Amino acid sequence: MQEIELMKKMREPIIEWYQENKRELPWRKEKNPYHIWISEIMLQQTRIEAVKQYYERFLKQIPTIEALAEIEEEKLLKLWEGLGYYNRARNLKKAAQVMQEEYEGKMPKHYKELIKLPGIGEYTAGAISSIAYDEKVPAVDGNVLRVVSRVVGSKKDVLENKTKKEFTEKLQEIMPKQAGDFNEGLMELGELICIPNGEPLCEKCPLQKMCIAKNKDLTSLIPVRNQKMKRKKEDMTVFLLEYEGRIAIRKRKEKGLLANMYEFPNITKKMTKKEIPKVLQVWKLESKQIEKIGAHHHVFSHIEWDMVGYKIQLSSMNKEFEWIEKEEILEKYPIPGAFIPFRKKM
Repeated sequence: MQEIELMKKMREPIIEWYQENKRELPWRKEKNPYHIWISEIMLQQTRIEAVKQYYERFLKQIPTIEALAEIEEEKLLKLWEGLGYYNRARNLKKAAQVMQEEYEGKMPKHYKELIKLPGIGEYTAGAISSIAYDEKVPAVDGNVLRVVSRVVGSKKDVLENKTKKEFTEKLQEIMPKQAGDFNEGLMELGELICIPNGEPLCEKCPLQKMCIAKNKDLTSLIPVRNQKMKRKKEDMTVFLLEYEGRIAIRKRKEKGLLANMYEFPNITKKMTKKEIPKVLQVWKLESKQIEKIGAHHHVFSHIEWDMVGYKIQLSSMNKEFEWIEKEEILEKYPIPGAFIPFRKKM
C-alpha cells in the first residue's frame, strides 16, 4: 500500500484516540494562540512536566504580546533561566515587537505569516496555526516523524532534512478538517505510546493494525537515525568567589554560546586546589579559604562541559568582576543552567 494511502487511514483513529486520551495541560485549556506559541517554544528540548512551572510563571509575569514586546531582556532571560537555548527567549521578544508593529499586537492566523516571524520555524508555525485556528497544515517534530516512519515502514534517515520535507509534503496532502487534533494526536501518540526509548506500547496504539513496523517486527530498527556528529568536549573550573557576602559574577559576550548571560568566573581547564592561588593572582585576588564544591557535566547541542567547582573566601574584591549580594543574584541575574549546580552552593 502506498505511503499516502496509509497516512490517510491514520486520520480518523488518531483524532478519536486523541480526543479520548489527551492529557490535561495548562496550554490546552483554551485555544489561545499566544499561550500555544509560548508553550511550543518552551517544549522544544524540554520535558512537559518541567515546562509547566516555567509556563505558568512566564504568563503571570508576561500575560500579553504587548508585555512581551516591552519587557527588559534581563528580566526575560531570568524568567527563561534553566530552560536553555536563550536565543529562543530573545526571539520571542523580537517576534512580539513585530506583532505590535505590523499585526496590531495580535498573533497572525496563517502559517505563511507566522513563519516569517523571528524564531518561528515550520514546526512551530504549523502547530500554532493548526491548533489555534485549525488551518490544514502539518506540524512535524521528532514524535511525528517516529510515528509516521513506523506506520509506513520507512527506512529513511529521520535526521536528514529531505526526509522531514518529504513527510511534511505528504502529510500536507492528507490533512483533515480537525487539523489541530490530528497534529496534537500524532505528537501525543509519539510521546506516550510510540515512544523514542525502549519498546513502544503497541498494544495501546490505535494504529497497530496498519503499522508496518509493528507487523514486521521492525520497531527497534525504525525510525532510522544515523549517528550525529560528535560533540566537542571541554574541561572547566568554576570559581564561586565570595567577599563579605558578595559573590563575583561576570557577563558573557554579546555573541556566541549563552550570549549576554551571567556566569561565575571560570577557566577552560581542570584545576587542582594547589593550582588555584596562581589563577587568583592573575585576577589580583587572595584567598582565605578554598573548598571544593563538586562537579557537574553539562551537555549542549554541539559541546559538553566537564566542570569542577571551588568556593573561595577572599580577603578583598577586584574591579574585573561584578560583586553582587547572594539574594540579588537569585532574584535578578539570569544564570545559565550549566552554572546552577554551583549557584546552589552559595
